[in-house]
Amino acid sequence: MKKSTVGVTIILIVLLVALVGVYAFLTSKARTEAAEEIMTPVQTALSRDLSKDYPPTVKEVIKYYTDLEKCFYNEECTDEEIVELGMKARGLYDKDLLAINDKDVYLLQLKKGITEFKEAKRRIAATAVAASTNVDFFTEDGYEFARIHCGYTISENGKSKMEARVYLLRRDEQRHWKIYGWDSANNVNPE
Repeated sequence: MKKSTVGVTIILIVLLVALVGVYAFLTSKARTEAAEEIMTPVQTALSRDLSKDYPPTVKEVIKYYTDLEKCFYNEECTDEEIVELGMKARGLYDKDLLAINDKDVYLLQLKKGITEFKEAKRRIAATAVAASTNVDFFTEDGYEFARIHCGYTISENGKSKMEARVYLLRRDEQRHWKIYGWDSANNVNPE
């Protein structure tokens, strides 16, 4: 009887080791596939469907816009990706801003700006969007507006400098905050 118990035990141990080996192989393969599926910043920015997943707050609109800018200026993009990213940016613009920025002219200027930025060996090292509690909300001419500050750390030839912008957003008919315009913080009077 002892020989059969030892034989069964050995078979069970071999089966258990085989099961653990198969499990380890499959989980390792799954991790490798998951690692390959990690999206680049450009792919992440382009994957957002603004018709279904529009940023809900003023801060989130500007955060997504700065993510698009980082893709423009920091990543190696194809012409097609630049056009797609540019259209995502335009999806954040207010209808009045779109009206004064022809799509084709906008895309030409965007590509030129990207080329000049990269030729100057510049890079957006970091962005800092003001906290939601620091958004200045006001009403004018029957429209809801919001003003928010955003800081940029720009590196150029190994040196960093700070730039700041003030974005003005207007709420549209769907209650989405849209970028109405922006200017350097140096040109904006504090209110």
